[in-house]
Amino acid sequence: MKRLDGKVALITGGGVGIGAAIARLFAREGAAVVITGRRKEILERLVLEIEAEQGRALAVAGSVTDEAHVRSAVSQAVRRFGKLEILVNNAGVGAFGKVLHETDDATWDELLAVNLTGVFRFTRAVVKEMLKSGGGAIVNISSIAGSVGLPLGAAYGVTKGGLDALTSCVAVDYAKHGIRCNAVSPGLVDTPMAEPLLKDPARLKEVLAEYLIARPGKPEEVAGLVLYLASDEAAWVTGANFMIDGGRTAQ
Repeated sequence: MKRLDGKVALITGGGVGIGAAIARLFAREGAAVVITGRRKEILERLVLEIEAEQGRALAVAGSVTDEAHVRSAVSQAVRRFGKLEILVNNAGVGAFGKVLHETDDATWDELLAVNLTGVFRFTRAVVKEMLKSGGGAIVNISSIAGSVGLPLGAAYGVTKGGLDALTSCVAVDYAKHGIRCNAVSPGLVDTPMAEPLLKDPARLKEVLAEYLIARPGKPEEVAGLVLYLASDEAAWVTGANFMIDGGRTAQ
């Protein structure tokens, strides 16, 4: 038996990087997956890939900053697959390279809108469906930046710290309804967001010197942890934040 047999999962930012790895793994483990993101063609390509492996998938293009899209994605998921039991809040944007006093309002507002308010919107919408079906699992993709100060990324870190607090609050409020909520906090992972750093050998060497396992993580490695938290194997786990960072925060 597969670990997510009969489950229906919605993954935001599901077209590339960690989100795409989660979608592939969930589908292989038996879940019907609904993937959202802003680039329709990328989402549809991934759906075809999943279907080619006999999986079930649906693409719904749009932004987590758009309440109409959020409602549409949730309603389409339920209409197509009958229910919605798993939510992975993965969509996020980064902004690095500036200290706080150099950060403009537009950058600050965009990070909050996507990384924090977008999670609030999707969680609010999906929880209503989970209450109808008797429970569910929410996994928020946070970052070590929410727990430790990273250079030149204050605004990003603030959004992830807020996400960690939101994770705890949702866990407290909904445990009695059978809804679990946890966070996963990756360090440096080989994704499109990290590409500028990964292509800068000198800076990359400096960053990886702080990692006990001195390499970037792989999206598939993060996906494996998310799978555990979304599955019934984690039935006694809620309100937790799991570091997956090659030992970066252990020191």
